[in-house]
Formats: sequence, structure tokens, C-alpha cells
Amino acid sequence: MNVLQPPGWAPPVGYANGICVPAGEIAFVAGQVGWNDQQEFESEDLIPQFEQALKNVLTVLSQAGGRPEHICRMTAYCCDKSAYLEARPELGKIWRELMGKHFPAMSMIFVADLLDHPAKIELEATAVVPPRI
Repeated sequence: MNVLQPPGWAPPVGYANGICVPAGEIAFVAGQVGWNDQQEFESEDLIPQFEQALKNVLTVLSQAGGRPEHICRMTAYCCDKSAYLEARPELGKIWRELMGKHFPAMSMIFVADLLDHPAKIELEATAVVPPRI
């Protein structure tokens, strides 16, 4: 996996401008919210929902043999910009615990609401899983 960083550009913080990967199996992970495996929210707070949503993405990806470092692109949809900005240090800690120092191409989109109440954040991902030998 190669990070696409144009010469002279300031490095992005917490994401990559682009990723280029060799051929493999492409896995598309649908938007995951912060509920448990029984589709029950254990918290209405952003931080635990983010952690659970990211765990859910990784659990779905594992069904294709994928790992965090195989994620090429992630999109986050969040209902509360000020809460997100305030929580960034804690969210970064959770990210590093689950994803390590892997930062895919990412987009953060702030929305008025999400389908599954009381979801505060939804994460979707695209990964390229290396061919199995």
C-alpha cells in the first residue's frame, strides 16, 4: 500500500490524501454505528459509539480476512461537530489502539441526523485484502 503525498504539500494529520494498492480482493464495509452485535446502543455518547463503530467495521472486515491496515478509505458521518472536535484527543487514542498508525484516505461529513437513533457517528470503509495463498 502506497501513500499518495504530493511533493511540497503539508502532511495531513490523521488521514492520507490518497492510497494506491496492488490488486487484491476489494471489501466494502457498510456504514457501522456504535451499537453492539444485537443492534443495541450501550451509550448515547460519541466516544463509546465511535469505539464500537470502529470495532464493528473491523469485525465485518475480518470476515473477508481483512485487517486494519487493509483499509484504504473510510468515511465518517457525525451528528455533532462540536462534540467531535472536543473529543478528538480521546478518539485519536481509540484509533491508535484499534488501527495502530495506519491512516487511510478519509472524509468526515457532518450531518443533521443518522437513521439509527440515537447514533452519533457512522463509519464506512473500503479495503483491499491481499490475495490468500
